[in-house]
Amino acid sequence: MSPQLVYVLLGGALLLAAVLPQALHRWALSAPIVLVCVGLLVGTTAISGDVVIDPVALRPWIEHLAEFTVLVALMGVGLALDRPLRPRLRASWAAWAPTWRLLGIAMPLTIAAVALLAVGPLGVAFPAALLLGAALAPTDPVLASDVQVEGPTLEGDGDDDLDEDDEVRFALTSEAGLNDGLAFPFVWAAVFLAGTAPAGGVLRWVGWELVGKVLVGLAVGCLVGWVLARLAFRASRRSLRLAEVGEPLLALSALLLAYGLSEFAHGYGFLAVFACAMTIRSFERHDEYHRHMHDVVERLETLLTLVMLLGLGFAITTGLLSNLDWRGVLVGLLLVFVIRPAAGYLAFLGHRQGTRTACLSRPERLVIGFFGVRGIGSLYYLAFALGHARFAEERWLWSTVGFTVALSVVVHGVLATPVMRWLERRRDEAAAAADRPAGPGGPDGMARAA
Repeated sequence: MSPQLVYVLLGGALLLAAVLPQALHRWALSAPIVLVCVGLLVGTTAISGDVVIDPVALRPWIEHLAEFTVLVALMGVGLALDRPLRPRLRASWAAWAPTWRLLGIAMPLTIAAVALLAVGPLGVAFPAALLLGAALAPTDPVLASDVQVEGPTLEGDGDDDLDEDDEVRFALTSEAGLNDGLAFPFVWAAVFLAGTAPAGGVLRWVGWELVGKVLVGLAVGCLVGWVLARLAFRASRRSLRLAEVGEPLLALSALLLAYGLSEFAHGYGFLAVFACAMTIRSFERHDEYHRHMHDVVERLETLLTLVMLLGLGFAITTGLLSNLDWRGVLVGLLLVFVIRPAAGYLAFLGHRQGTRTACLSRPERLVIGFFGVRGIGSLYYLAFALGHARFAEERWLWSTVGFTVALSVVVHGVLATPVMRWLERRRDEAAAAADRPAGPGGPDGMARAA
């Protein structure tokens, strides 16, 4: 493929990225689907030449590009969430109850179900099966924009308490922000099983990989976010108060500092970035500066997602799925249509009355369970693990994860818009029925007649 043609294709793709969100707003078709299809088209035509995508050879490139894409998305998610998390307030923890259930119940169930499916009926070695479950369990903050909150709500937007009224969107957004980091302990477990486990064995994994690194990542992220927020909003010198200037690049600086310092301290950088964004968002919550930062991050995320999705579509027709068999197809289909929806629904059973989860109707729980979008994060975790240990099923893992991500892009992309509109209509009808005065045949009328 000539360099000139690459420029033309990238220019056309950027134009698509700019036009598609508005053009497809009324249709049950998402921009990611179109971008993947464009990549497929390029890969199946003569203009691709004899290019063959070998994910094994390109693993370092895939890892770093996917890593940065997820980091940018996590920063955007953290800045978009309006609902604060104040550790000292019990009510604040309770407000995040849907998130804790998805992280503490749905995610482990998904990892276990995929791993048991792969190692049992499908005959995959246990380390590879565990890696497959860990890579496919986290929902993706990159491709789930159609079912997530749109951005920071500010004073004057009609929401004085800056709190998402849509529990479905809040649950899916906050889950995607946190579970990318929480999948790491299980990825490391697969790496240890495939190679040489460190001294300490299970106790070391539980104490450090499962607990220690999580706490380090959260602590570093909160600290970096607090320092930068103090600088931007409340610095003694006006020249340092970037919020007054409106310089949005602070968001990218925060992203890089939080991730780099957390990884340097051996914590989970993904969690650090999300915690950093949430901490910055907690300062001066009504300030327009949050929207400026979110807009910049969103633009960069769009560009990176464009490259990843075009590459995914191109790779599908040029070698990525060359090792896909019926086992990989079965894993993808069961994950998207059975395992994740069931795990998500089970996560909300046994709730207490008066809690956020109790307010979720059965259709809302089904929607939360179903829309566990798989995407760029899964590709990153797979590339990361394969760079730290050798797995005999390496090429099969690439094909299976690639197929599952493509399936999720199509299925969830087609259904997101109509399903979310259906939920909104149900809420509007319920609200209208609640506001409607009871007639003679209604409960109040019958009570008066009695």
